[in-house]
Amino acid sequence: MNHQDVPPKPASPPTAGLPKVPAQNPAAQNPAAGPNPAPAPPPASVTWSRPLPEPEQPPSRRVRPGTQRTLWKVLFGVVLLAVVGGLVWLAMWLNSGAGSEEARGNPGVLETSATPRATPLPLPREGVQPGEYALGDCFADFDPEALASRMVPCDAAHSAQLVAVFRYPDSEAYPGAETLKAKALEACQAAKLGPAANEYQLNFQRSFPSSTSWDSGDRRVDCYVTAPGGNVINASVLP
Repeated sequence: MNHQDVPPKPASPPTAGLPKVPAQNPAAQNPAAGPNPAPAPPPASVTWSRPLPEPEQPPSRRVRPGTQRTLWKVLFGVVLLAVVGGLVWLAMWLNSGAGSEEARGNPGVLETSATPRATPLPLPREGVQPGEYALGDCFADFDPEALASRMVPCDAAHSAQLVAVFRYPDSEAYPGAETLKAKALEACQAAKLGPAANEYQLNFQRSFPSSTSWDSGDRRVDCYVTAPGGNVINASVLP
């Protein structure tokens, strides 16, 4: 190897062949700023808020035609069932009401017309008990609360006559004093009096069972006409 062929080490970096770029002067870049530009002011404070989300639109309530028809059918069926049920209940209530009227609404028998006794009693007769009274019988010195009375012929002087009788069935439970009193009033209002009743001053008087006599079998509600003047009646007041 020939050492003369190795070039000597350069003393400084080579500059040949490199482009020259002039150095930038800060003052030249911004002539208005002057030789010592002032520092830039800090940025202004900015307050901002997060934008509110757009309100969600409610889902559409539009009912499809097929669904709407189904709803109408269901509604119609419910109304129809309610009407039919109401009619059935009304019919049952009317039938039960009619049956109860026949069974308990107006039980018993009302008597307003006297019938002759099968065997006439010898009169006058003392100590006749209320259970033996018959429609049309006449009584002297009558006391409706007495346990026995004196029965006389109606063409003899007397103070009372039995003009209406209502008989409850034996199976009837004791209805109470107020109900019996009202039933006796109905019997008096239904009584049929003849022309002789106009010749006397008469009052209606009612008699009905007590709870004790009801338990003993007394089912009669009686209506009498009585003369406040005593034994002044001398004829039957029934037709």
